[in-house]
Amino acid sequence: MISVPSEAAPVVRRPFYRHLYFQVLIAIALGALIGHFWPTFGESLKPLGDGFIKLVKMVIAPVIFLTIVTGIAGMRDLGSVGRVAAKAFAYFLVFSTLALIVGLVIANLVRPGHGLNIDPATLNAGAVEQYAAAAHDSTIVGFLMGVIPDTLVSAFSTGNILQVLFVSILFGLALALVGERAQPVVDLFETLSLAVFKLVAIVMKAAPIGAFGAFAFTIGAYGIASIANLAALIVTFYVTAIIFVVGVLGLVGVANGFNILKLIRYLKEELLLVLGTSSSEAALPSLISKMERAGAAKSVVGLVVPTGYSFNLDGTNIYMTMAALFIAQALNIELTIWQQITLLLVAMLSSKGAAGITGAGFITLAATLSVVPDVPVAGMALILGIDRFMSECRALTNFIGNAVATIVVARWENALDRDALKAALDGNPSPVAALPDPAAGPGDDLVLAKD
Repeated sequence: MISVPSEAAPVVRRPFYRHLYFQVLIAIALGALIGHFWPTFGESLKPLGDGFIKLVKMVIAPVIFLTIVTGIAGMRDLGSVGRVAAKAFAYFLVFSTLALIVGLVIANLVRPGHGLNIDPATLNAGAVEQYAAAAHDSTIVGFLMGVIPDTLVSAFSTGNILQVLFVSILFGLALALVGERAQPVVDLFETLSLAVFKLVAIVMKAAPIGAFGAFAFTIGAYGIASIANLAALIVTFYVTAIIFVVGVLGLVGVANGFNILKLIRYLKEELLLVLGTSSSEAALPSLISKMERAGAAKSVVGLVVPTGYSFNLDGTNIYMTMAALFIAQALNIELTIWQQITLLLVAMLSSKGAAGITGAGFITLAATLSVVPDVPVAGMALILGIDRFMSECRALTNFIGNAVATIVVARWENALDRDALKAALDGNPSPVAALPDPAAGPGDDLVLAKD
């Protein structure tokens, strides 16, 4: 474990303008202004956002590999690996299903699509053809086979998170089985992890630029006015997501000894980054680091966070059932309770089958509607223009859900330092549990030592 010696000098607090969350917030505001008043120029800034996300994806594979391998290799009881995985998937199944139900119930109560009275014959099926094709190609069997990489190193070249996770778990188990003779390799990987997290810190310096470009493109390309006609769906979705996070996940926090609002404050930098880029992947390395600083064991963090990014998609699940019912309501298609239950069951499967695919939220919706013929897939054309605005809320909800899942599973596994968690959420992270801060710059180094 990486820690800070007790005699290390206290960390000096930086001025507010040097904090990543402030810089990203300013970048988002500037991007919105540029996109609104100079939309053409705003659209041209898209490469800034795309480039930053590519930079982050470049470091995701080594972060996951080193975190998982060193965590598993350091376990005394290898049976705990399977136990952690089982508890994580049980949590994912319960709360992903609950998210689907919440979306279904609120869509029925609010009925955001009621009154639009759109003729199905006027829909532009060609606009969503690429998503329908991607959904058709996505199957459960294909998904499971896709977890296995072609070679040991191809998982890292393709950047497939589940393939990296698969290789990392196997390699960590192999090192653990070798025992003491593998300790030099484990020590090497622990040293490499310091360099990789410092690389993450360097990459995160570009976060405000990436958020600026991504938000300028979103407003410039789609415009604030483009959401007016579908504002009811957007508002309903955002409010539902807030209810799920504060209400459902808030109760989970209370039951497990932490405050959801304090957790959100603790992750404010990462949440603003997700908001600016519309991608929860952009904050994955930071989430791993912060969950470890909050007292969750490295082995638990390494297993729960990457798998949660593919299987614990609370925001995406709320979106799927709500968007499907919105389309049906807008087209004046009345779904029976049994048809809605069928929709929910299909969504449970399709959300896993399309996990890890770029644009998964829209693709999983297409996969769900293609199996439930009562609602035409072409109806997705109604929400294509506002999907970008809804993707931010999906990503934020998914991100918070995975942070909560990590703490809960760590507690179930008795692998959570509650004092470190309390200190972190209260704004006073324990130096003993601290790891290199991805938001810290080259001048903010901490003195590190190995236990």
